[in-house]
Amino acid sequence: MIVAYALTEPEAGSDALNAKTVAMLSPDGKYYILNGQKQFITNAGIADVFVPYAKVDGDKFTSFIVERKFEGVSVDEEESKMGVKGSSTRSVIFADAKVPVENVLGEVGRGHVVAFNTLNVGRFKLGAGCLGGAKSALQVAVTYAKQRVQFGQPIAEFGLIKHKIAEMAIRTFTMESMVYRTAALVDRVLQRIDPHAEDIGIQLAKGIEEYAIEDSINKIYCSEMTGYTVDEAVQIHGGYGYIHDYAIERGYRDSRINRIWEGTNEINRLLIMDMLTKRAMKNRLPVLAAAQKVASELLTLRPKIESDDGKLTLQKEMVEMSKKIALLVAGAAVQKYMMKLVEEQEILASISDIVIEVFAMESALLRATKTMEKYGDEKSQIQKAMVKVYVNDAFDRVEGFAKQALAAIAEGDTLRTQLSALKKLTRFTPVNTIGLRREIADFVIKMGKYPF
Repeated sequence: MIVAYALTEPEAGSDALNAKTVAMLSPDGKYYILNGQKQFITNAGIADVFVPYAKVDGDKFTSFIVERKFEGVSVDEEESKMGVKGSSTRSVIFADAKVPVENVLGEVGRGHVVAFNTLNVGRFKLGAGCLGGAKSALQVAVTYAKQRVQFGQPIAEFGLIKHKIAEMAIRTFTMESMVYRTAALVDRVLQRIDPHAEDIGIQLAKGIEEYAIEDSINKIYCSEMTGYTVDEAVQIHGGYGYIHDYAIERGYRDSRINRIWEGTNEINRLLIMDMLTKRAMKNRLPVLAAAQKVASELLTLRPKIESDDGKLTLQKEMVEMSKKIALLVAGAAVQKYMMKLVEEQEILASISDIVIEVFAMESALLRATKTMEKYGDEKSQIQKAMVKVYVNDAFDRVEGFAKQALAAIAEGDTLRTQLSALKKLTRFTPVNTIGLRREIADFVIKMGKYPF
């Protein structure tokens, strides 16, 4: 059976709890009568079952299992979309739809638990799907670059094309590292759950929620990096990339939706900080203590390693300093705004971007380190090169996000003190990213595809 998740409404997108669809208990107590409309519902044209959300008695947000054949259920015409044309997208209409009371999914008034956990899983899966799209785009781009001859040689031999191919591969490697790392974390939690337990649904929900922050990070990062990758693949194709006959044109259109569905990337950036803050307040994560420790160390704190030793020691130190930068900025923001920090969306987004880059850097670093330990330096050479380039560039982005946020938080002597502390954390000698990218590109071009 094919199922459609029906949450979005014409006036309730990111603000899902503002749904207008209502459910009233029938006089005989056997049915809930649903009235309302859901919009942009994937699979709506082919679904056997819908999982919509409605407010029982106008205020209790509740999830239901609704079969297509139920009286009062209908769908509108297919939406004419920019991309993902192979996917059915329609509105679903409930007009006095009769839904048996036993078809409540979960508990009345607890539909948000079902909705948010479904979104958490969806965000992670979207990241994995984007990874597949990035690999495909890279292979198409490399194949074309090896065949397209200009000025007497394949364009794959040109430095600026190599730069693009290398960067596409580096970001794909980073995405893959994040996706597999998150999958392992979630899997480890779920494996501890007894599949025969009476409350298995509740246990699964709690297990999934444990890594909701990582799910949002994967969703944002992978959707944006796939967008970058297909854009660069179009650029490598030149004018042909704009023509329907070439596969990358479809990839470019199809990838754009990934930054919108499963919660926009803007909403997910805010969610990362919201979840981190709530967990810190409940002592689920020791964020406050860590921030206070960094603040007390600022006068003496500086990197232990400032140049590359070829063993990723420098990159490990840069990741650690990036974590301290995140704590420095978050601590300054909380100290100034307290409970009103939720209103400072630009600052929250900057801190989230630092958190995302930290997770991305660390995931790639951990993977390359494992490869190095298992297979030695020679077989891990390209992965190490990718980590060196990525951490070098991501660290600059982290510093930029931090400066942007601190300049909004403070001014005068306070800002100068904070920027001085930031400067202590960012004293690193850059690596030769041009040489490393050439090495990576040559390897990818030789392989003809994503190499791992």
